Amino acid sequence: MPMVVCSCSTIVRLLLAGSLASLCACTQQQGRDIVNQLGEGKPSELFQTSVDRLATLSMRDNLQSLYLLMNKLYLRNPNQLQRSGYLDAATAERQIRLAIEQRQPLAQLGNRRDLAALSYALSPEFRGDRVGAFIYAIGSMLITAHGGRTAFYMTDTLDPLFINNAARNIEKATWMLSQRQDANGVLLLFSNEISEEGSNLSFAVEFGKVVARLDLLAELLDERYRRIGLNYAQSLLLMNFLPVQ
Repeated sequence: MPMVVCSCSTIVRLLLAGSLASLCACTQQQGRDIVNQLGEGKPSELFQTSVDRLATLSMRDNLQSLYLLMNKLYLRNPNQLQRSGYLDAATAERQIRLAIEQRQPLAQLGNRRDLAALSYALSPEFRGDRVGAFIYAIGSMLITAHGGRTAFYMTDTLDPLFINNAARNIEKATWMLSQRQDANGVLLLFSNEISEEGSNLSFAVEFGKVVARLDLLAELLDERYRRIGLNYAQSLLLMNFLPVQ
């Protein structure tokens, strides 16, 4: 059989050709992925930094967690639905959600919002729908802690201290939810349950998710503003001008 001898230069050219072909294929695939991602996004996302986007998604998920908890609380406390004045849980949940997101007052809470509403909703003196009032109070507090917004852009400012405080308030509220009783020693609202028949800690788990998201956002915001300060300090130390583009 005839022997085919390839020179070193020929081998190098073949390897380069193969590498370039692979690189082109990867580049084309990456290009298609980027186009697909841009197509799935909203135009408003162009005005969001990565932290803005994270804050927006965190708020969305936290509100969804609250609505899930509201549904579960109505199932565990059907007597509260009767106090709401609505025919069914779906209607009650829709109205509470609308009041939270549009920052409307809740009739049974008067003009109370945020912490004032939360304290009243967890007091023995409250006689209305405690489930709706409790979820509304936490939802309004969350939005207030985020500067009154549910979506965030480059021009918005979020205070990590307020975000952290909201997380701590929710921890306190969930503890109060599991402990507060009326004059007869009955829990104001039934949530988590640990008994011989079984355990149900789903309420604690869902509230834990909300607290975890808030803590993560507060930490990212704190680091973001700390880095801005450090970069400015470094520029003064090195006598460098700050970039403008």
